[in-house]
Amino acid sequence: MTHTPVKETLRIALVGDYNHDVPAHQAIPLAIDDAAAVLDVTADYDWLATSEIRSAEDLVGYDAIWLVPASPYKNAQGAFLAAQYARENAIPFLGTCGGFQHAIIEYARHVMGVADAAHQETDSEGQMVIVPLSCSLIDNSSEIELRANTLIARAYGREKITEVYRCSYGIAADFAAELEKSDLRVTGWDEEGEIRAVELANHPFFVATLFQHERNALAGRPVPLVQAMLRAARD
Repeated sequence: MTHTPVKETLRIALVGDYNHDVPAHQAIPLAIDDAAAVLDVTADYDWLATSEIRSAEDLVGYDAIWLVPASPYKNAQGAFLAAQYARENAIPFLGTCGGFQHAIIEYARHVMGVADAAHQETDSEGQMVIVPLSCSLIDNSSEIELRANTLIARAYGREKITEVYRCSYGIAADFAAELEKSDLRVTGWDEEGEIRAVELANHPFFVATLFQHERNALAGRPVPLVQAMLRAARD
């Protein structure tokens, strides 16, 4: 039995439309650099505009994929392709805010059989699985309860966390009930019981959150989920 050596250099695809004015986009390189230092690896990252992703070939060779915040994306199909490629090829994946929303839609369309799954911010027809939140979470922080013995709970090392949001859209209530029956497990809830994190069973690392954990890096704090993603990519 051969043992695959751990990788010393990781290639990370940051899928999204870079905008220096977006705090999360400022934070992401800091979060990756900090996590790479902790793990003693080199992490090279490429910002891939959604308009540049036209097929799975555009994602070949990356050790991890992060579908980053700041949607609507210029090319939603590029975002869906990123989530699908990571999901189908066991590539470590992180989705944040808009990344969370689009990972949900991709899974609904291609795994759950909801071919017309749609996002109410950008779509005018179809089954709206992503809808306006009853209360906007722009720059709000709240306590989140994590499901025990999950990727996200192990990354944080605890089952209650407090994180910040910058979003106005989440999972529709009727679709949330369907999601509970799928392999895309709900693994984080806010104090009102609303879904705030999911992860895919039987995948090395596929985690998506509605909160923007990466923004901790702007304050010099570690970002556990980024460390966990890089660790999965390394090993």
